Amino acid sequence: MKNATTKKLVMTALMMALTMVATMFIRIPLPLGYVNLGDVFVLLSVFILGPVYGTIAAGVGSGLADLFGYITYAPGTLIIKSAMAFVAWLIYKLLSKATGKEMLGEIVGGIVGVLVMTTGYFFYEIMFFTTAGVAIVNAPWNLLQGGAGVTLSVILMRVLTVTKALEKLNLYK
Repeated sequence: MKNATTKKLVMTALMMALTMVATMFIRIPLPLGYVNLGDVFVLLSVFILGPVYGTIAAGVGSGLADLFGYITYAPGTLIIKSAMAFVAWLIYKLLSKATGKEMLGEIVGGIVGVLVMTTGYFFYEIMFFTTAGVAIVNAPWNLLQGGAGVTLSVILMRVLTVTKALEKLNLYK
């Protein structure tokens, strides 16, 4: 694959699939449900692919996962995870450029993205369930899941950076 656009499309499809699989199948049980590792790939998608392809991979991959079990969340998830990804990328890019420290950008961008996600689901659940009870109960779990996503995505980005794996993909040439 010599064409950068073809590489980006293939990587977008891969990140979309990884986001969906991590959301559906990599679950950590908790007393009142579980958290999944989909947010790791939501954040990796935009850190690796940028705002357009990364946001598409994050939103569509997460939304597809909800079609197989939580269908009432699918439309909200598509929008919320896309917003999470785009905001995370925006903060990541601005902070990385201003400070020269990509890891700081990833951490802060990821945290702000998680806050966007938690707020988005809070209001979506209020609208959908017509009560704040479900939204209030779910908010801490969304923060916990997002925190795990930020932590693991930053660790994986360090591995990809140190091994120069991203440079070898030549996605932007």
